[in-house]
Amino acid sequence: MTQTLHPNAGVGLRTPHLDFFSQNPALVSWLEVHSENYFLAQSPQRQQLREIRHAHNISCHGVGLSLGSVERINQHHLMQLKELIDDIDPFLVSDHLSWSQTGGHYFNDLLPLPYTEEALEVFCRNVIEVQDGLQRPMLIENPSSYLAFKHSTIPEWEFLAEVQKRTECRLLLDFNNIFVSSFNHGFSCEEYLNGIPADKVEEIHLAGFTKKKLEQGEIWIDTHSKPVCDEVWQLYTQWIEQHGSRHTLIEWDLDIPEPQILLAEAAKASDILYQHDKFNQRSRAS
Repeated sequence: MTQTLHPNAGVGLRTPHLDFFSQNPALVSWLEVHSENYFLAQSPQRQQLREIRHAHNISCHGVGLSLGSVERINQHHLMQLKELIDDIDPFLVSDHLSWSQTGGHYFNDLLPLPYTEEALEVFCRNVIEVQDGLQRPMLIENPSSYLAFKHSTIPEWEFLAEVQKRTECRLLLDFNNIFVSSFNHGFSCEEYLNGIPADKVEEIHLAGFTKKKLEQGEIWIDTHSKPVCDEVWQLYTQWIEQHGSRHTLIEWDLDIPEPQILLAEAAKASDILYQHDKFNQRSRAS
């Protein structure tokens, strides 16, 4: 990196990198954690996060609220999240357009929803309940998916936009998820992005994916195990040029590399954000 990272460029903080970012506080201005990894108030990880918080803004990204479940929100989970938020004071709190529990059984995955009016009502009910409990708006992230329900009647981008409208939540736009799902389901990335209210997007995720060949054909999987591909960088650049700077995160969850590789990916986002800033400055000057 030849310059300081743009303030909006961040990376996902994973356990192997806790010591690195504790000891190198000036490299990046914000970090994102998976909320559930820090629920235990007396754990060494929570204590280290408290220390890291002094030098970085923190975003809490959840994977366990199961906002799409027909059952009500797990109140114990919500209480633990509230305690973490009160302790760490994150500047953003987010979760997914998905579900992961039913009947007391929890699945280690973010499962897709049928995009129907009934599912929309359930999801919005749960988002409102969480926002009321936390006393703050959430960001909802678009998922990656590998199957679609035949009885879905609403395109995903319209479903997500309607969730935002009904709950007044904010949005976390994952460009890699859009790209992966567009291949798996055959829709247009441009149509998806045009259907999202850009002014409600507060954060962007960028990550890498894996191509897998099956007997039935090829499928793309959102593994977060590789650098961001060129096509996703292009989508991101075009969106930033059109809609402006946003907090942008590099995610890497499998085959986690050295932190310098994460920071090099963040530097690519940083360059795009700085270029947008310079263009805006020249436009105002003229």
